[in-house]
Amino acid sequence: MYSIKSVLLFAGAALSHSLSAREEGRRCGTAQPSAEFVETSREFSVKEASARLSGLATSAALSVDVYLHTVAGSTANLLSDATLQAQFDVLYENFSPYGITLNYAGSSKTVNSAWSQDRNELTMKRALRKGSYAALNFYFLDYLSGYLGYCYYPTTATTGSTAFYTDGCSILATTVPGGSAAPYNLGKTATHEAGHWFGLIHTFEDGCNVGDEVDDTPAQASASSGCPVGRDSCPNHPGLDPIHNYMDYSDDACYEEFTPGQIARAESMWARYRA
Repeated sequence: MYSIKSVLLFAGAALSHSLSAREEGRRCGTAQPSAEFVETSREFSVKEASARLSGLATSAALSVDVYLHTVAGSTANLLSDATLQAQFDVLYENFSPYGITLNYAGSSKTVNSAWSQDRNELTMKRALRKGSYAALNFYFLDYLSGYLGYCYYPTTATTGSTAFYTDGCSILATTVPGGSAAPYNLGKTATHEAGHWFGLIHTFEDGCNVGDEVDDTPAQASASSGCPVGRDSCPNHPGLDPIHNYMDYSDDACYEEFTPGQIARAESMWARYRA
């Protein structure tokens, strides 16, 4: 999808932005999780279940600095300050009910035709990225090779490394609130991709098998499309498909929630990789 695939193979979750589910509708370019990342997720799953059963589970409030970068091929295509604020507000509203406080730490506006087409990613991010590895950077671009967005799972990254700079989420600019990418124009593509940044896998990953390694998201054979209320793609497993979950592929208007298990996973990933 872009030029530095051969550079980043960290945690196997780097630049092989393969499409996880379908050929139309919401398209996420985040790499499928590597075997190593899945194993880490399973390790956390066991620990989280043990803590929950023993009554020792705790919830840690997270505070995350967020930087929004709009990169376009022309000044006319740059997102306005008001639109960036509206996008941040959606992110804040989606995460704050779960003890995750996002802080709008800054923004930038850049006119660069190559960068706006998702080319020269590493060069762009070296120039624009702000904050530590605990800071969430979004890059809103004109074009993403057919994807709505992609992001990077957390990994061990030293300051200044390639993994450090490429960390963050690239988002199709037309998915922001009021954008033209209906039905994905309420700003929730950024929420979905931020879920990956926090270490969450698609709810439909691995189908009706092990799934996303979070035990309170029902099994799901494939990604949802639209908002199919009552869909049950794994009838031999408990629960209906989690169509309202931010880590499915539903329309923006259908997105409503993360589960307690997903938040526990985000906290586990944060403590290991970003704290």
